[in-house]
Amino acid sequence: MVVPSLVAVTTLAPSSARTGAGLAVTAMLCVQVGLAVSVGLFDRLGPTGTACLRLVLAGVLLLAIGRPRPSAFTRRSLLACAGLGTVTAGLTILFTEALARIPLGTASALEFLGPLGVALVRGRGRARGWAVLAAVGVVLLTHPWSAGLDPAGVAFALAAAACWAGYILLTQRVGDELTGLTGLAVSMPVAGLVAAGVAGPDLLAHLDGPTLLSGLGIALLLPVIPFSLELLALRRLTTAAFGTLMSLEPAIALAVGLVVLGQVPTPAAAAGVAAVVVAGIGAERTVART
Repeated sequence: MVVPSLVAVTTLAPSSARTGAGLAVTAMLCVQVGLAVSVGLFDRLGPTGTACLRLVLAGVLLLAIGRPRPSAFTRRSLLACAGLGTVTAGLTILFTEALARIPLGTASALEFLGPLGVALVRGRGRARGWAVLAAVGVVLLTHPWSAGLDPAGVAFALAAAACWAGYILLTQRVGDELTGLTGLAVSMPVAGLVAAGVAGPDLLAHLDGPTLLSGLGIALLLPVIPFSLELLALRRLTTAAFGTLMSLEPAIALAVGLVVLGQVPTPAAAAGVAAVVVAGIGAERTVART
């Protein structure tokens, strides 16, 4: 194996970081669109049923696209894929259940404790500072201190945060050991199987042709495209930089609300947007993985 010189690494790293940041932001945009169009299925399938349909169809799609060969896997990589699939199912189902009980902004703030925790624990030097600034921005954006929250909703969101932290770490491990979408072609079917074990019987009773078509489109937007982009982004970024970049998502959601729904942000929310944008820029400038 040819080891690049220090000069070559220094030259390529900023470009790699910018590419990774662009992939991560695109993934977040896909997530927001996917969540928006998913709402129409909640009345028919419920939050867990909608999450299950997305994961099952995504698993089928990625299995067909990736066509993983058994010879490509070691025992370690296969276990990592299984673990990634399990936390993916947990993240998806738990967060949708949280949304059914507490406001979206509050649920998002609580869920972001996962990636921010990864950034704080794994970061070094300035990376930890950007993570702290992003955490302040998330709090300003979402006001998680609001009273009267459903305890079950809070518990679901915190459990989703733990799954998201595990998802980040396991996605990086899978990306390090397997090329292309091979890892996702195994982890996503595992996620679909786990989700089907939770919601399968109830889901089958409410499925019809139009619902399946809607679910297929949503599965592409969330999670097939964004999860694939995140896998590629994590090959170019540190986990600290990636975790901080993901804090841009509340700001993206706020911008979509302003443009599409006419929801004017409060001064505190605007300050939160500024904080997470600055943190995102700082994370993008963090040295890429070498």
